[in-house]
Parts: sequence; structure tokens; C-alpha cells
Amino acid sequence: MYLAWENQTAIITGAASGLGLAIAGRLSERKVKLALFDKEEDKLRIAASQLKCETELFTLDITDENAVRMAVDKAAKRFGKIDILVNSAGITGETHIKSHEISTANLQMVLAVNFMGSFFTSKYALPYMLHNNYGRILHIASIAGKEGNAGMLPYSASKAAVIGMTKVQGKEYAETNITINALAPAVIRTALVDAMPEAQVKYMTDKIPMKRCGTLDEAADMACFIVSSQNSFSTGFTFDLSGGRATY
Repeated sequence: MYLAWENQTAIITGAASGLGLAIAGRLSERKVKLALFDKEEDKLRIAASQLKCETELFTLDITDENAVRMAVDKAAKRFGKIDILVNSAGITGETHIKSHEISTANLQMVLAVNFMGSFFTSKYALPYMLHNNYGRILHIASIAGKEGNAGMLPYSASKAAVIGMTKVQGKEYAETNITINALAPAVIRTALVDAMPEAQVKYMTDKIPMKRCGTLDEAADMACFIVSSQNSFSTGFTFDLSGGRATY
């Protein structure tokens, strides 16, 4: 089943900036109808003004399950269906710090945003996809979820959980024409990365054989392929975007 882009609807979390906005821009160029989720209302409105398609904005905290449920239901009602879900919202939490020094509250917050937020959106989007016997879900993970970055326990653990969820969901819905995959970037220059200590960024970049950061354009282009109808035989898989760092 190959669907024309302009007939599809996508939910994108973390859509006000960074990778979420870059993916929204790429899908906008293809005339996909977009439901944009973010907690920063002003940034979300500015982002939406740059897009070239029909959009609906939802200001919410993705760690609030009831808020997510209502937003997904409203998006489905607004556009009639949900074809694509991209979970791009994420935070790094405390970095450049040893595990025994991390606060429990910070660890829980990172897990809530990066893992539980992605779980909640997929939990409530999947019934709509099942109803239409079609869907594409992309969870944004990280190379840190595969290999672990020293000094980044909350982030690495949360992204490992996202990869584990992707493997489970891919198997669970493999016979329903719904594919569920993850993307594992190494260092992509975003505001999230710019907020890290430079020593932490250098530690990560030094591990990349290409000796550079990835770009938002590279990440958005790969994401668009993963959520396309042409990508019909890959599910439960974590795609590499690491400049050669990933070894499996």
C-alpha cells in the first residue's frame, strides 16, 4: 500500500524546535497534515508559521497521560485519521556527572519525558492506526541508548528503554500494516546539544569516525523515509544515524 503524502496526517511531538521541527518542515513540504505537540506555546506558533501545510497546534506536557489522550483524540477528530506518529520530544537531564551523583528526581523526569511520553502517544495513536489498518510510528532514540554515554545515565537509560519498546511494538503490530521503528542519531547539532557542557559534546563527537556532528537535514530526510509508505518491510528496527559510530 503506497499512500500519497498529501493524503496523510502526522502527529509530531517536540515540534517547536530541533529535530521535531526539522521533520515537520520536511513533511510540510510534502503537504502532510500536521498535528504539532509541544509544551512551549509561543515557540510552537512561530514554528507553525514557517510550515507550508495544514496544521493544528497542541500545547501539552507529554508526561501527562490524560492530556496526551485528549490531544491525540482531538487530532484524530480534526483530521479524520492518524497515519504517522513521530516522537521527537526529549530532554537530556543532568550530564557530565557520575551515576552516584545524579538526583533521583532528575532521572525520573528524563524517563518520564523520553520514555513515558513516547509510550503515551503510541498507546493512544495505535487504536486509530489499527482501525485503518495502516500506520507508521517513529521513536527518536539515540546512539546513547545502544552504547551508553558516560556522564549521561538518565538520557542513555531512557533511550535504551525507547529502543526496547520499539522492538516489542514492532513485533506486536507486525501483521497490521503498522511499522514501528526508531532512529538512533549520534550528535546532531540542536539546542539540546548546545545546552550540554562542551566537554560532554567533545566526548561524544570524538567517538564518531566521521569526526563531525550530524545535521538536522540528514536526520529529517532519514526520518521521512522511515515513516513513508514505501518503508513497508522494516519494523521493530533501530536505524543508525551515527557517522559510523554504531557497530550493530
